[in-house]
Amino acid sequence: MGDQLLSWRFWALLSAGFAAATAILAKVGIDGVPPDVATFIRTVVILMLTGAIVAAAGQMPDLARVSGRNLVFLVLSGLATGASWLCYFRALALGDAGRVAPLDKLSVVLVAVFGVVFLGERLAPHHWLGVGLIATGAGLLAWRA
Repeated sequence: MGDQLLSWRFWALLSAGFAAATAILAKVGIDGVPPDVATFIRTVVILMLTGAIVAAAGQMPDLARVSGRNLVFLVLSGLATGASWLCYFRALALGDAGRVAPLDKLSVVLVAVFGVVFLGERLAPHHWLGVGLIATGAGLLAWRA
């Protein structure tokens, strides 16, 4: 396990997993919540910046209408975002950006799979082809020649 902690691939793949979780958790968390309000709740875990946007948009009253379920998923989404960023920057510190970033973008592949598995979304065959090409491209870019 010690060698993995020093591997940019390990951290980039963890980053991809957490980034995918961010998208899925946010998708569940925003159900029935105005997007700016949902963004504010999720971002509070990371930064306080979005508060000004929500206040300026007059959506502060919407905060009182956020259900406990929405709040839980938005907080979890914020935590996943923070974990992804931490792993991404660790991977960048240990590896080349041109090889770290493609692995991080495997989150696109994971979001497609997680969307189908956990959210019941459907993808057409050409979408799956695109997902496969992204995975293949990320692998080729990260592969050490």
